[in-house]
Amino acid sequence: MSNSDDKPVILVCNDDGIFSPGIKALAEVADEFGDVEIIAPDRQQSAVGHAVTVNTPLRSRSFQLDGRFTGQAVTGTPADSVKLGHDQLMKRKPDLVVSGINHGSNAGVNILYSGTVSAATEGTILGYPSIAVSCTDFDEEADLSGAKDAARKVIGYVLSEGLPRGVTMNLNVPTGPLKGIKWARQANSRYVEEFEGRVDPNDRDYYWLTGRLQLLDEGEDLDVNVLEKGYASLTPIQYDMTAYSLLKNLEDIEL
Repeated sequence: MSNSDDKPVILVCNDDGIFSPGIKALAEVADEFGDVEIIAPDRQQSAVGHAVTVNTPLRSRSFQLDGRFTGQAVTGTPADSVKLGHDQLMKRKPDLVVSGINHGSNAGVNILYSGTVSAATEGTILGYPSIAVSCTDFDEEADLSGAKDAARKVIGYVLSEGLPRGVTMNLNVPTGPLKGIKWARQANSRYVEEFEGRVDPNDRDYYWLTGRLQLLDEGEDLDVNVLEKGYASLTPIQYDMTAYSLLKNLEDIEL
């Protein structure tokens, strides 16, 4: 471990903002395993993906959560928060990065859009074992007991066994008590999207994005289907997007 008393340092982040119920719940679980430091966006940053801030300066301010946890609220994205924590804000480098508990599923194609998953992926890029945790219920009053129990199991596993370099654990959990955890693969899916056009009081057009998830895959081991059956889905994901099978077939083609 990185600190003298052998307790791991655990960086907790999210994309729902520093004061969301989910990040407090995840910090409570992480606190059972080590020294917790929360570094997260100072406001809602859902669906920002792996965006980073390059054209404006970042700022952070210290805060205390429920008189129990201390940390830094960052004026940037989830990925910014992990980057800044790693490089400037943390006196001791983390042994583990955990992101969440997100309010809303990050299964299927949502992995690409999620700021919560991207915060964990940034931890992986920086060389730290990292876990993203999400609850399928968007309600901030949702029952996170199952998500906490699942996170507890996965944190314990990762701290004990580690993760291969370049791999992030993506954990999604239905609301309510934990039924169990199943290994799953990311479902091939997309959103069927529409923009609802409206007109504001100044007679200017604006648009709200709406849509539904379309499953382009089948199998009991899909993360989406595992969740539909009431189980938590656990998927090892990686940021290396190379299509290796196609690349091999293209080796003899000259352009």
